[in-house]
Amino acid sequence: MSHSIRTNRNVMTKQADAANDSDAELRGDIIQIKDYNFFYDQNSQVLFNLNMEIPERKVTAFIGPSGCGKSTLLRNLNRMNDLIDGIRHEGDILIDGHSIYDPLLEVISLRKRIGMVFQKSNPFPKTIYENIVYSLRVAGRSKKSELDETVERSLKAAALWDEVKDRLNQSAFGLSGGQMQRLCIARAIANSPEILLMDEPCSALDPIATGKIEELIHELKKDYTIVIVTHNMQQAARVSDRTAFFYLGKLIEYNDTESIFMNPKNPQTEAYVSGRFG
Repeated sequence: MSHSIRTNRNVMTKQADAANDSDAELRGDIIQIKDYNFFYDQNSQVLFNLNMEIPERKVTAFIGPSGCGKSTLLRNLNRMNDLIDGIRHEGDILIDGHSIYDPLLEVISLRKRIGMVFQKSNPFPKTIYENIVYSLRVAGRSKKSELDETVERSLKAAALWDEVKDRLNQSAFGLSGGQMQRLCIARAIANSPEILLMDEPCSALDPIATGKIEELIHELKKDYTIVIVTHNMQQAARVSDRTAFFYLGKLIEYNDTESIFMNPKNPQTEAYVSGRFG
């Protein structure tokens, strides 16, 4: 093959990639996952050739049986799995068109843009107030008016302000389980991230607390892109705009939520959402 042909093909490939990125921006996709493979070690591949786009200011649910890779993918979106020895990846994940694996990117700055809420509420052993402002203090921001504003804004956004505004200086451990989880959501949005990742945020909560978190998710998507992992099919149907079904590390089907639950195209998806396996 001549050099000119190779050059032309390279140019065409770059133009096609640029066109695809432009199309994603027009669709409002904030996250793009391209030919993505992930390994915990040399012999343990857990994600296989994933390709998907996640829309901005929508709720996207990851569903699938235990061990299918959905939480692994979620944690890779803000590179939390970097803390594990021996991991490696192939392919790429883009946020707003920029690779999260860019060597010039500071991981701390990435995690400020992408907040995380875990399965079990994990407030710090501090007051409610200090839980919210902890990351700001670490960043050297200590102006009281700014901290106060952040606490009120974050707690209101998490639908918790009215319940705790008179006890901000009390221990966070005095809250109920549902309140603790909403506190963790408030803490996650204190830095004004663009994206919120939620890893089974209601699995340890009772139905009333779960309902409050689901109502909160509906409100939060007005300002944030939300990606949620859930084993609860009814919850995925209630809160999400799009749903991705994973099985054995592969993306089996990804579509708007109504289509996934009412008219799935893949027999595996239909079997899972109807409760025949998983």
